[in-house]
Amino acid sequence: MKNIDTYTFSGKKALIRVDFNVPLNAEHIITDDTRIRAAIPTIKKVLSGGGSVILMSHLGRPKDGPANKYSLKHIVAHLGQLLNTSVKFAEDCIGEKATSAAAGLLPGEVLLLENLRFHKQEEAGTEEFAKQLASLGDVYINDAFGTAHRAHASTTIVAHFFPEEKMFGYVMSGELNSIDKVLKNAERPFTAIMGGAKVSGKISIITNLMDKVDNIIIGGGMSYTFAKALGGKVGSSLVEDDRIQTALEILKTAKEKGVNIYIPNDSVCGDKFDNAANKLTCLTNEIPDGYMGLDIGPEAEKEYASVIENSKTILWNGPMGVFEMSSFESGTKAVALAVAAATAKGAYSLVGGGDSVAAVNQFNLADKVSYVSTGGGALLEYMEGIELPGVKAIRA
Repeated sequence: MKNIDTYTFSGKKALIRVDFNVPLNAEHIITDDTRIRAAIPTIKKVLSGGGSVILMSHLGRPKDGPANKYSLKHIVAHLGQLLNTSVKFAEDCIGEKATSAAAGLLPGEVLLLENLRFHKQEEAGTEEFAKQLASLGDVYINDAFGTAHRAHASTTIVAHFFPEEKMFGYVMSGELNSIDKVLKNAERPFTAIMGGAKVSGKISIITNLMDKVDNIIIGGGMSYTFAKALGGKVGSSLVEDDRIQTALEILKTAKEKGVNIYIPNDSVCGDKFDNAANKLTCLTNEIPDGYMGLDIGPEAEKEYASVIENSKTILWNGPMGVFEMSSFESGTKAVALAVAAATAKGAYSLVGGGDSVAAVNQFNLADKVSYVSTGGGALLEYMEGIELPGVKAIRA
């Protein structure tokens, strides 16, 4: 495995797997270019070192081959603006069009290949498809952490064709370093904030964190499965009845390991899942029939903020309530502000998972935390202790 900082790119064509899976509106205009901006330092590093760049990515989930709305041609102009250079575009990622475009690439030039997923072999991880991609470049860089948990042709299989000439880009190395800092080298006290709708989606993460953390803060819909497991009345709140026993086992394990688990003492409830619902604040274990918990309450906000602000390492995955609705955003905002305050005092904070990232962006706090992960599913699997195929392929 090579290092991007010390590698000599002069005269080399770098085949870079990026994550340009960005949202486009009906006019094919990018509505959020965060992922593209994240890849710019890696691209510029190759160009400044005298190399040329061949970019490959997927966009969306095309079902039946090429489709205009999923074409990466819609990204070319914006990418060119961000790089301050013209970007060439190949109308396919393999075959004659890709091969000739790559062959004619000069040092300092950038080529973007068409959507990898226009070929079913990409997701199937077909070796022959990966071989054709590999033939385009001299060195392979994986900078797409968001797809590192998929053993696709461009994220994993292609690396086999670069046994000595492969490395992580800055996005990948930044993500891995940040998560490893939290999971392997955390300063104590270490607090994990787990939110979101369901316990089932977080069991493996909570289990893997048990030997690492001092505190686990529970929020979101999953709170009510825990509350019901403890004998509480939770009205019509979201509950996974088949996970009641799991919740009890998590609480038992935490007690045995000396981990503090916090479940919201009170909740802000609504009589329907609607921003205009009639609201009621009550104890989490005494929610009346016809009401559902949609946010943590003011007492829980204070308790959670106190735990967070006294922590040295913080991992936040999942909101405290339905923060997309202004009536039920207070808890998530309070936690976000507490994470920012702890960070300002010297704590290391990692925010990951789509909803948590959306929350820190909504409250304009992304630059007030230590690291915002773009990983999504890859982050969750890495936190569960699963070795990611895209990471293993580079490290092998």
